[in-house]
Amino acid sequence: MGLRHLSDEALVRRLQRAAFSYLIDYADPDTGLVADTSRDGSPCSIAVVGFALSAYPVAVENGWLSRKEAADRTLKVLRFFLNSVQSAAADATGYRGFYYHFLDMRSGRRVWQCELSLIDTALLIAGVLVAAGYFDGDGEESEIRDHADALYRRVDWHWAQNGTSGLSQGWKPECGFLHYGWEGYNEATILYILGLGSPTFPLSASCFETWSLTYQWENLLDRDVLYCGPLFTHLFSHAWIDFRGIRDAFMREKDSDYFENTKSAIAIHREYGERNPYEFEGYCRDFWGVTAGDGPSVPALRQNGRDRRFFGYMSRGVPYGPDDGTISPWAMLATLPFTPEAALSGTRYLLEHYPEVCPGDRFSSGFNPTLHSAPGGWLSEGWYGLDQGLLAVSIENHRSGLIWDIMRRCRYIRAGLAHAGFTGGWL
Repeated sequence: MGLRHLSDEALVRRLQRAAFSYLIDYADPDTGLVADTSRDGSPCSIAVVGFALSAYPVAVENGWLSRKEAADRTLKVLRFFLNSVQSAAADATGYRGFYYHFLDMRSGRRVWQCELSLIDTALLIAGVLVAAGYFDGDGEESEIRDHADALYRRVDWHWAQNGTSGLSQGWKPECGFLHYGWEGYNEATILYILGLGSPTFPLSASCFETWSLTYQWENLLDRDVLYCGPLFTHLFSHAWIDFRGIRDAFMREKDSDYFENTKSAIAIHREYGERNPYEFEGYCRDFWGVTAGDGPSVPALRQNGRDRRFFGYMSRGVPYGPDDGTISPWAMLATLPFTPEAALSGTRYLLEHYPEVCPGDRFSSGFNPTLHSAPGGWLSEGWYGLDQGLLAVSIENHRSGLIWDIMRRCRYIRAGLAHAGFTGGWL
């Protein structure tokens, strides 16, 4: 049966399973590392591995993997990272407990002279902690917990402050710390919470407050919101942490919380789609999802009386841009835990009008109907692991709250939230 004719529950389950299957189809059989994209020769993205570790329990609960198979896959990954080369060498896997953003799928060594990535390490470690919380049995499940704890405790979050009250975004052996940090609200909440909760090398107590001083609280399209333009920034940390009803000092002052803020951001994205200020093709209240992802890399052109520029792979945002008419087809469904009606309405609209965005039941990374490079518009090639991993986990949080439940019990997450000043709700 075609996707459009399924009930809401059947549609969501089918798309969730297809998203999860990416994490199996594009995993290396020896290292357990998962490819950044489905394209030939793609390296591993450590953030995708974090989503895979988080999604294995989802697969067990849904009957897609046996508990033994999920534990075996998890243990393979944890053993790899625990035994991988940690040094300042340019071709190591990591340094000071952090890992390089992209790794060779078979050797696990750094590729592309990429950065030792704080945020991607945080997403990996979040998955490591999910594994520790879910696999609570004896034997190899006990080994999972031991390895997970060792990996978390090894990360030297304090070193990444580089002697400041802030936090760098990364480090390279060729030049040291990158000359930019975290400014403004974004996906880094999970990074700060994990760093603050560390029993070995924690961030300094002032670090989170220093970051929150750079926040922008704005009224956009008639809604108050803690601003960040790309939609994914309002989703990533929420894949692991249930922010409903818990508040830090900033949100207590605004009488809101980060979960409600994401709902406001979604409403702004929908309103922006409806207003469509740049007259992009397709945009409407059920066609939105401007975020980071793949997009067309073509020369500027003039079309229908407007100059059009296209940005390739980049982070797009609403309402300040950049925006070139590219949406991420997976993004609407990923908002299911926050605004189920909007997520399903937009997803069904997309499948009805542009079914080509979901080949093999998996959403492509980017779609731009304004650029008429092919019938129906431009479509990204293949799939991206981050998109599929986020979908598999987010849908499960909507359906059962599984990952949120696991992480609410994690003492490191609870400690990190407490050190960041969160109170109320389930805390």
